[in-house]
Amino acid sequence: MKYDVIVLGAGAAGLMAAATAGQAGARVLLLDHADKAGKKILISGGGRCNFTNLGTEAECFLSDNPHFCKSALAKYTQWDFIALVDRHGIAWHEKTLGQLFCDGSARQVVAMLLEECSRGGVDVRLSTQIGEIGHGDGFFRVAGATAGQLVIATGGPSIPKMGATGIAYQIAQRFGLPVVPPRPALVPLTLGSDAQAFREISGVACAVTARVGTAAFTEAALFTHKGLSGPAILQVSSYWKPGEPVVLTLVGNAVEMLRAARRHAPRSRLRSALSAHLPNRLADVLSARIGLEKELGNSSDADLGRVAEHLTQLTFHPTGTEGFAKAEVTAGGISTQALSSQTMEAKSVPGLYIIGEAVDVTGWLGGYNFQWAWSSAWAAGVAIAAQRGV
Repeated sequence: MKYDVIVLGAGAAGLMAAATAGQAGARVLLLDHADKAGKKILISGGGRCNFTNLGTEAECFLSDNPHFCKSALAKYTQWDFIALVDRHGIAWHEKTLGQLFCDGSARQVVAMLLEECSRGGVDVRLSTQIGEIGHGDGFFRVAGATAGQLVIATGGPSIPKMGATGIAYQIAQRFGLPVVPPRPALVPLTLGSDAQAFREISGVACAVTARVGTAAFTEAALFTHKGLSGPAILQVSSYWKPGEPVVLTLVGNAVEMLRAARRHAPRSRLRSALSAHLPNRLADVLSARIGLEKELGNSSDADLGRVAEHLTQLTFHPTGTEGFAKAEVTAGGISTQALSSQTMEAKSVPGLYIIGEAVDVTGWLGGYNFQWAWSSAWAAGVAIAAQRGV
């Protein structure tokens, strides 16, 4: 069975690439070992698919080459994907921070992509094992099919229960492409026994500014029985390296807040002042940790300054992450040095394209990784059609 292109992986990037190339006239075969297309799409955004972000720009992505993603993101923007969603009559809304979700279900996005594939005459084969990939005489051979071009859209190993694997890296090794060591990203962090008191308030959440190095995000943090989670923590986890501290600001204007509490309620204690701004259980842990026993009216500016330091620089030393099982995406991956930023084609292997999460490009939480999937897939799909002269 001969095709112009074989796409491996029927996730967000694979579906988009197949549809783009197919509608441009290429004969496309889309293969996946899963029994359903778009499994990760279906569970994303609490089942409503956070399909893009209004604020998408290159600065919202991590990579060994931070400039690599610029071309694809510029060629196929968030507005282009929104227009596609609108053409299919899918209602959507902005939740927070530019995050766009379906009003209904993530199934609508999968159905849309499959319909786009159908319009392009894409041959979709699910429950198909890829097996060995043959390459010679300018052709790729996979699962009994032959094509002059091959797209790797198999993602990374995050969320293995959904069938995710590291096969993209094995394929990269097969073709001699370098791989930036993959690691879990957008993932909860674990804490040790030195933070046991915080682990015991599992379920407590509050707004914070979380920092790792120079990266800082202001969103919610969640204390868990294993450590730290919530949007702010997931964001900084992508930047975190073993041994680095994570610093939380719980109250931005802590000194002013404490002095106001001392003026208005001099007979009150620290715990009372904290509970006015933080969840009660967190206020309990912090007041015990800080150990300021006297009434606020008898507390000096130095006392309040020491308390403020805890509230603005609450420092944790994570022992690790919860791993790929809990990671929303994978950081690292097939090195951008090996790829064309214009077409996503491997420089040393003509006809081989790598897109989506398999590439060393990782977005922030909030629809950015889906936009990278759409943009990188579109760039590859257009290039594939152009190469085939269709």
